[in-house]
Amino acid sequence: MSVGFQYPTRRAFLCGTGAFAAIPFRSFASSPPRRVACLEWTAAAMVMSLGLAPIAVGDLKGYTQWVDQPTLPDTTLDLGSRGEPSLELLEELDPDLIVATYGYGLAAGDFERFAPTYGLPLYAEKTAPYLQAGRETQRLGERLGREREAETLLLRTERTIDQSRMQLADRKATPLCLFTFFDDRHLRIYGTGSLLQDVMDRLDLRNAWNGETSEWGISTVGVEQLATVGDARLVCLEPIMPHAVRMMRRSSLWQNLPAVRAHPITTIPTLWPFGGLDVAARFASLLADKLVSA
Repeated sequence: MSVGFQYPTRRAFLCGTGAFAAIPFRSFASSPPRRVACLEWTAAAMVMSLGLAPIAVGDLKGYTQWVDQPTLPDTTLDLGSRGEPSLELLEELDPDLIVATYGYGLAAGDFERFAPTYGLPLYAEKTAPYLQAGRETQRLGERLGREREAETLLLRTERTIDQSRMQLADRKATPLCLFTFFDDRHLRIYGTGSLLQDVMDRLDLRNAWNGETSEWGISTVGVEQLATVGDARLVCLEPIMPHAVRMMRRSSLWQNLPAVRAHPITTIPTLWPFGGLDVAARFASLLADKLVSA
């Protein structure tokens, strides 16, 4: 996933959240915020999932390529880099609220002077991402005055996962290995601690990958490490970059992997694996449809 995003260390993540906690309390306006700016993709997708379109988002082009849904309206403005959003544009926009997921360089103190700030700690320590996503959906709904929309999303997600699990009732024998291409030699495999793993657990699906994962629930490994998953079914998240497509066509290593020889690769349309409940529901539905039709 060559999008210029560096996953933070646990220490960096905790330091980032601590920075926000140290900010003095600032009372909110009596009416819910309507002009919301989102500094990065997870915040933008979660705000959109509650039916509110942000006025501006960090790295708008990247959102379109790597997140895709919920689709942002054409009127959404680009705040520039997710790591260094445009302070000048934020000042000009005068938002009611600035929302972000912290942990990779963003600090609320840099933005508090423009508007109240709000944090989405989806990868809080010792909390499963799916459970955390549910809690944060409710909390965000309260902050935005969209409690009903949050409750609807919670129920819809549970219903979608239940339906997908029933759809897969007879398709659970073969373990899966879920990954994204980083480049033509490396993969990011999703395992313990990831939102996608939590969804797979709820679908009663087995993950063939049991390697050590980061605080974000991923293992970054060489392509050759796929040999360790045997004849598991490979499931790849799109988009697949041209260099990865060329590698799969030309590499004898890839073509002779037991998993590649055993099954055609299954692809899942673009979704942001570090998102909230909308991602969980979409992943469950897409994966079930793909496996049933395989």
